[in-house]
Amino acid sequence: MDGIDGATPYTLAELAAAMAALGGFEPRPLLAVAVSGGPDSLALTLLADRWARQRGGLVWGLTVDHGLRPESSEEARQVGAWLAARGVPHAILTWEGTKPASGIQAAARAARYRLLMAWCREQGCLHLLTAHHREDQAETVSIRRRAGSGADGLAGMSAVRELRGCRLLRPLLAVSRSRLAAFLFAERQAFLTDPSNRNLRFERARLRGKDRLGDGAAVEAVLAEAADFARQRIVRERELDALMARSVSPHPAGFAAIDAAALLTAPGDLAEALLARLAMTYGDPGYPPRRERVARLRTSLAAVPRRARTLGGCRFVPWRGRGLVLRESAGAAPPQRLNPGDRLVWDGRFAARLPPDATAPVTLGYLGTERPEGDARRRAAALLPPLTHAILPAFRNDFGLLAVPHVHYRGGGAGPLPTLTFWPNAALSHAGFTVV
Repeated sequence: MDGIDGATPYTLAELAAAMAALGGFEPRPLLAVAVSGGPDSLALTLLADRWARQRGGLVWGLTVDHGLRPESSEEARQVGAWLAARGVPHAILTWEGTKPASGIQAAARAARYRLLMAWCREQGCLHLLTAHHREDQAETVSIRRRAGSGADGLAGMSAVRELRGCRLLRPLLAVSRSRLAAFLFAERQAFLTDPSNRNLRFERARLRGKDRLGDGAAVEAVLAEAADFARQRIVRERELDALMARSVSPHPAGFAAIDAAALLTAPGDLAEALLARLAMTYGDPGYPPRRERVARLRTSLAAVPRRARTLGGCRFVPWRGRGLVLRESAGAAPPQRLNPGDRLVWDGRFAARLPPDATAPVTLGYLGTERPEGDARRRAAALLPPLTHAILPAFRNDFGLLAVPHVHYRGGGAGPLPTLTFWPNAALSHAGFTVV
């Protein structure tokens, strides 16, 4: 049956094919779908629920209430009522606190993903689905072109993106908005309309209004160009992965050894891409370093290989014919206290947890100039380059140095020790660019 504007409703079989292309699901998949109540996300939630039920799994609809409009709370409850009528569990995640006076869309987006990721981590859900579709992809590419984006940006949105503790999946990037609306029409399912989608203060709204992309042919041209950039990006990422595999030796203590010769004899664009990724992982600058700074680093490493350099909160230091990538102490986070039962991510790099049955709080910081005594000092010298000792994560209590996990040191004091995992904001390797 045709729906709105003669569009053919999107089908469960088509979603199943897209999900199979994404792959990597457990036998009884647990999925979360970000659902605003608009036609796109509501259609995805209903179809994903059927897909999961066929496999003995479960879908949760997650609605973020940003609190930016008076009616937002009632709309979130309405979405929950619609889903409850179809047996789909639903949670409302509220953005609390003071809202910024400017940059509200960017702030709302950051808050939305922060809340969605936190829910997924707490529930052990590995897959978060969003309903970005064909027209969203075209708009994204158009916006990036106007902003002067490079080739990777012009590839558009990837169908898979790794987040903290889960992966973001976009199975609808090849599906038109009209086909999703036609599915809801066939289902006789009402939906919400967000007025911000028509607010011409925002660039996406202008692209949907007075600055329209144009007719279907114009959208197709944008997407065809994006597809070419996507193919090129996939090739580059595979080459980068191969370079990384042969030139980088990561260590769980939060540093890496690099084969400087292999890195510097690689093609310039690949070597610079890897240097930027190393800085993002081991320095946590919060944003990619500027291209010109990365290019200068590569040039200076090649010209004076025995001199240390810095980039994005990292030190690149010569060591025994190789190089070390270390956290720059000057940019590191201050020590942070953990109470029994606390979990935290410290310095954008380490996930720590103090068990609830711990007898006292501890503080997590870098070892600095302090050194453990006895066998631990000898182990540190034997296990790790001396240059790394200052940036080893260490736990302290009221009596002094409690533990340095990566050299197997434990000082005095009873009770369980905290757990510690290297978990950087920007992983060194991640899911490659994916097209469905």
